[in-house]
Amino acid sequence: MTPDEMKAIVMSFPGAEEGMSYGSPAFKVNGKFFTRLRRDDASVVLMDVSADERDMLMEAEPGTFHITPHYKDYPSVLARIETLHPGSFRNFLERRFRKVAKRSVVKAWEAERAA
Repeated sequence: MTPDEMKAIVMSFPGAEEGMSYGSPAFKVNGKFFTRLRRDDASVVLMDVSADERDMLMEAEPGTFHITPHYKDYPSVLARIETLHPGSFRNFLERRFRKVAKRSVVKAWEAERAA
């Protein structure tokens, strides 16, 4: 996946807004952190990933999933966009979207997808 493909997936979610965080492109939904691109290692920050799930992902796909000391105490994992499957990325974002978007927006989004 390229940075442009990553951005297109992120911006396909209702209410996604682009900004900057730590000098890199970052995205919010409903004013809350959604994801960001880490330029130093071309990875995205994926939130709402338990420590157990993170460990499993890093063991199964060490070329894609990793962590830095900064993120070790957060429910998150880093994923290199070059090797991250776009469908997997979308699935992680859907999980986060359901958590941070307004309920009415989530319901409308789910209804649109079901139609």
